[in-house]
Amino acid sequence: METTLVVLAAGMASRYGSLKQIDKFGPAGESIIDYSIYDAIEAGFTNVVFVIRQEFEADFKEIFEPRFADLITIRYAYQTLDSFTGNHSIPESRTKPWGTGHAVLCTRNEVKGPFAMINADDFYGKDAFKKAYAFLTKESSNHLWANICYELPNTLSDYGAVSRGICEINADGNITSVTERTKVFRQANQIVFEETDVLFPISDAAKASMNFWCFAPNVFDFLSSMFDTFLSQHMNEAKSEFYIPSVADEFIKTGQGKIKAVTTSEKWFGVTYKEDKPIVQACINSLVQNNCYPAALWPEKIVEQ
Repeated sequence: METTLVVLAAGMASRYGSLKQIDKFGPAGESIIDYSIYDAIEAGFTNVVFVIRQEFEADFKEIFEPRFADLITIRYAYQTLDSFTGNHSIPESRTKPWGTGHAVLCTRNEVKGPFAMINADDFYGKDAFKKAYAFLTKESSNHLWANICYELPNTLSDYGAVSRGICEINADGNITSVTERTKVFRQANQIVFEETDVLFPISDAAKASMNFWCFAPNVFDFLSSMFDTFLSQHMNEAKSEFYIPSVADEFIKTGQGKIKAVTTSEKWFGVTYKEDKPIVQACINSLVQNNCYPAALWPEKIVEQ
């Protein structure tokens, strides 16, 4: 069975200050993407589709294809403002990409069969990819999608508050909702989130969505229909974005199907700001020292810094 990993890498990285998707974090100059692809190959994925802006193409091909093109099929999808917009006229003032939902829709012509999607700048861990592959090959259907859910304490930062999608999971192990909580942090021995200057507790047992989704091909019809509605309602809002969780929410609430909560105990980490880089490097170095990864993922394929 063809199983594809979609990597969302078209973000503008304005808060980071440079193209963090290809920045070097591993001891041999690896990016976070390198670790995701390494884990995906090990889990059994046969294809990867990078969703990028067209001006990134030369950089991506030069950097990544020599490393693992002989190990997994690489394809590219381009997220442009006019992709899959139909008859809608895009305002000249619009420069920001349309969001993660639109990014996945842009892969429609490149993806065949069930697929998983991740963010390029997030580290998800080996177990997450193994469980995603198992779900896609054994359980996925047009009526059952999945989200890789992380233990909330394993997604927090030691350096400040974060935003997290908190999953409500029923007795059958299916997600009933994903609620975005901003300003989530640990205070003493309690995880809390702040809302309107008030602190509310969150259980340490809570599960968080980190944008690692598993879909069947019918997701593209949902995306197309919902994106058309989104453009009709929000096209003139300069910063509006069409997000994947809204598609998942519609899938559940309209009774079209269920979304399984596939839980992992892996520790997630990611990079948003330049200040995050040494933290991510330390996390990866620790994994290497604990023999979770080799010191060089692709021996002799990464040029010395």
